[in-house]
Amino acid sequence: MKQTITKLIGGYLNTVARVAPKTAGRHGFNVFCYPYRAPIKPFHKEFLDSADKFSFKYSNTLIQGYRWGQGPKKVLFLHGWQSHSFRWKNYIQALPKDEYTIYAIDAPGHGLSRGKFLTVTLYSAVIQQLITSLGGVEAVVSHSIGAFSAMHALYANPALPVGKLVVMASPGDAMSFIDFYRNALQLSEATTLLTLNHFETVIGKPVQYFTATRFAEKLTLPGLIIHDREDKEAPYEAGVAIHKAWKGSKLITTEGLAHNLKSPDVVAMVKNYLMDSEVPAESERKGKTAKESKLLQ
Repeated sequence: MKQTITKLIGGYLNTVARVAPKTAGRHGFNVFCYPYRAPIKPFHKEFLDSADKFSFKYSNTLIQGYRWGQGPKKVLFLHGWQSHSFRWKNYIQALPKDEYTIYAIDAPGHGLSRGKFLTVTLYSAVIQQLITSLGGVEAVVSHSIGAFSAMHALYANPALPVGKLVVMASPGDAMSFIDFYRNALQLSEATTLLTLNHFETVIGKPVQYFTATRFAEKLTLPGLIIHDREDKEAPYEAGVAIHKAWKGSKLITTEGLAHNLKSPDVVAMVKNYLMDSEVPAESERKGKTAKESKLLQ
């Protein structure tokens, strides 16, 4: 069914590109930037309700935030595409609440935040506004497009008060998103070009501008990169390239965890890094089995 819908969308865009190019470009851009809103299930809500909830506005979009703990050290968690703040449950539960005040937000168009639209520049701007309003954070822990956006936020605003950064499964560049959807939707070259042109009109930069290595090479804070060899959504090579570009970063390689990186080992690595404890000296860690990883979802 999903493949049928995907082909229908691609066929529609390719047809419109021949008769109404501007409309095709706009609609193609919307496909890339309008996420499916993952539902908040009862067990998600039960955990999220354990937080002190807060909200703030970026532009005209209301952003949902969550806060746990009352410790002096502030940590911000940023989820990825088509996810929400529940993904951090195990991390949040692992940190001592007398030492940390833990924040998480639902990105625009995700979870309980308003909006239907998300780009890296939008997520980045929301991140910058929140961190500034908090007076800085000890650390940011980020996954997927949340990681890409966090690096962009620090690139766009080098004075942003962040002590350290954890980057998990970041994409290498925005063009990889375009390539993924182009192949999935079977878009023609003409439709793809119209979409890229509309992207540049809306964002103000060509899609080729948005590369993780461009952002990473300007980072001056310490960081931990965690990436899995079997990540098909954000290939492992992206993590290696980010590490090479980012002085002061450490790369941990996992196997068998794919893009989501759901494992008690990964939670322990991040916790230890945040608490300045020992993280594995070797650059490679084996992941849990598929059965073990499924239990954490």
